[in-house]
Amino acid sequence: MSLPGAVGGATWRCPGRLFACHFSHAARRGQRPGGEELSRLLLDDLAPTSRSSGGLELLFGLSPCLLALRAARRRVARLLLQAGRSGLQGERAELLREAEARDIPVLRPRRQKLDALCRHQVHQGVCMEVSPLKPRPWTEVEEARPGDDPRRLWLVLERLQDPRNLGAVLRSAHFLGVDKVITSGRNSCPLTPVVSKASAGAMEVMDVFSTEDLAGFLQAKAQQGWLVAGTVGCPRPEMSPSSEIPITSCLEFLWDQPTLLVLGNEGSGLSQAVQASCQLLLTILPGRQLPPGLESLNVSVAAGILLHSICCQRKDFPMGRKREHLLQDPPEPSATSEGPGLAQHPGLSSGSE
Repeated sequence: MSLPGAVGGATWRCPGRLFACHFSHAARRGQRPGGEELSRLLLDDLAPTSRSSGGLELLFGLSPCLLALRAARRRVARLLLQAGRSGLQGERAELLREAEARDIPVLRPRRQKLDALCRHQVHQGVCMEVSPLKPRPWTEVEEARPGDDPRRLWLVLERLQDPRNLGAVLRSAHFLGVDKVITSGRNSCPLTPVVSKASAGAMEVMDVFSTEDLAGFLQAKAQQGWLVAGTVGCPRPEMSPSSEIPITSCLEFLWDQPTLLVLGNEGSGLSQAVQASCQLLLTILPGRQLPPGLESLNVSVAAGILLHSICCQRKDFPMGRKREHLLQDPPEPSATSEGPGLAQHPGLSSGSE
């Protein structure tokens, strides 16, 4: 991928040398914890599409574009559908109908043109020029109404910087039923088209909020009766606990009150200020003895495991109903059956099919 001609006023005559020099000076000045990693991502993943002079960005992928149209949160300038396909069917046909109903111009460029526009991202033959999507201030979060389920779950993300990690986390959170997502305003990945594609479009329909004072937000919610549960890697036996905050396995966590689940940065985890605001720390226990360097999971994988271990405690969660079904006594075999036969899978019917 070609690099931009200049970054922060420095010409890329010798890319590797200027890159290291530029960010090492910034690091020595003490600017933006994690700023080097974030800046690398800005050059690579966070800006795969160019914005036009009108402040638009290029959303790509079938699900992100379709869900963005349905949600109607963005201003859509144009829809680009790959030319050469013999008839549009299914979701692509729905995209075209939605665009025509809203008088959105539709273009049919060839695949090579879409590849160039998307910097060779996987666009599935669908792109849209749209206005950027930004997190809303957390002060706009609606308070709970009488009759709402008291077991609410909000996901709090501190300084997640990889757009594909953020997208995968949002996809899992939406799938498992998280109510709200709160991100830290500083050193966090913005809601870019890469995030939307990695989330399979979940970013387009989720409630994502942001705060500049994450520790203060957590402390305020704790005073309102919320449980603030942070996350840590699996502690090794030889390590002494460095905090008075109790650490428990996510499988032993009992979800009986409104809860904030807090995930930290990919490399450094939770900051000291945020961890000090937590009342409990959850961890995922490994299934074997692990060598040094492999004690942790990718943040998006850990998010899926942690959220599932919590959300499956809901009474209406499918896993709860499945567990009750499995605990029931199996039916007696039919008297008309001949021979021992095979144990039937619960998902198969008993007919000749």
